[in-house]
Amino acid sequence: MPATEFQQSSSSSSSSSSPSFGFSILSRRRDQVHSHSMESPPAGLENELEAFQRQVADRFHDLSAADSGELLSIPWLRKLLDAFLCCHEEFRAILFNNQPYLNKPPLERQISDFFERSVKALDVCNAIRDGIEQMRQWQKPLEIVLCALDNQRSIGEGQIRRAKKALIDLTIGMLDEKESSTALAHRNRSFGRNNLHKEHKSLGHFRSLSWSVSRNWSAARQLQAISNNLVAPRSNEILSTNGLNLAVFTMSYVLLFVMWALVAAIPCQDRGLQTHFAISKQFLWAGPILSLHERILEESKKRARRNACGLLKEIYEIEQCARHLNELVDNTQLPLPEEKERELRITVEEAGNVCKSLKDGLDPLERQVREVFRRIVRNRTQGLDSTGGGD
Repeated sequence: MPATEFQQSSSSSSSSSSPSFGFSILSRRRDQVHSHSMESPPAGLENELEAFQRQVADRFHDLSAADSGELLSIPWLRKLLDAFLCCHEEFRAILFNNQPYLNKPPLERQISDFFERSVKALDVCNAIRDGIEQMRQWQKPLEIVLCALDNQRSIGEGQIRRAKKALIDLTIGMLDEKESSTALAHRNRSFGRNNLHKEHKSLGHFRSLSWSVSRNWSAARQLQAISNNLVAPRSNEILSTNGLNLAVFTMSYVLLFVMWALVAAIPCQDRGLQTHFAISKQFLWAGPILSLHERILEESKKRARRNACGLLKEIYEIEQCARHLNELVDNTQLPLPEEKERELRITVEEAGNVCKSLKDGLDPLERQVREVFRRIVRNRTQGLDSTGGGD
């Protein structure tokens, strides 16, 4: 049995008021006569470990309660990163409080594996920051469209021409690296081949950003590397480490899921969602994580999202607004008919709301990704020092 009997309560609630844990392996072992030289677990360790498992469960239960309109939005991603940082800090405290046990097998190897996964997660953080910067570049032509069409008494030929050019730049900028210009032309027929050829040079602007990962780096392969050999500890291993390896396993799984969700949402090189999540539901936190994994996969299979460069809600809204605006301004007759002008102004207002979401949300999101990066580095440095791995 891979957990301290982390049986989910029959109640759907995971609050501390309801009994969520049965007798643990460690509790049963503590009541037995020790026939080996294994040291008794320090006082309070079992409660500390159970509190950590409960916090992970509570955090992800809250995240999984998001409705379809909130899931994979910038606010939801920020909530996800906040959950990671809180769980990571408690995990760091557990390691710090139990340093004498960290350099004994099999825990020493398991902690070393966790730190290796953490290093791979740093690359994912860098790629996500690149993706956030890409989204800032998309924001610029969207702002030009707003400047051209919003708050105008009358919309003339000059405003329409300026908006068209900005929409072409925006669509080319959102072109996924896997897609060709032919696919773009097919998807946005009204741009026309000539316009696409003329404006294709704009693609260089969006691709000329300073990338912090190599051009052949793959998010899908990185996630696969993080998930390799990630298996729940056996009962005898839990006993031999006083349950500490269970905390290491839990934090490893949280790390994997958070990186996977970021890759699913934000544009990055060679995105792939094929990572397999197989975990026993005996863990309190397994249910909400598996539920989120399934919901995100279902979102990726929707027809409108299959070829998206990211599943972030705001990316979808940008694409929808850009497509609708392009249909409205393409081959339009001036002056605009009253009904068409009203529809255009409504769509421009929607684009303004998306632009505001990006303006308000991208900077705080990037700061959180940076903080995740820093915390991982700090924890790894302290952990290696504690186990002697930094010598």
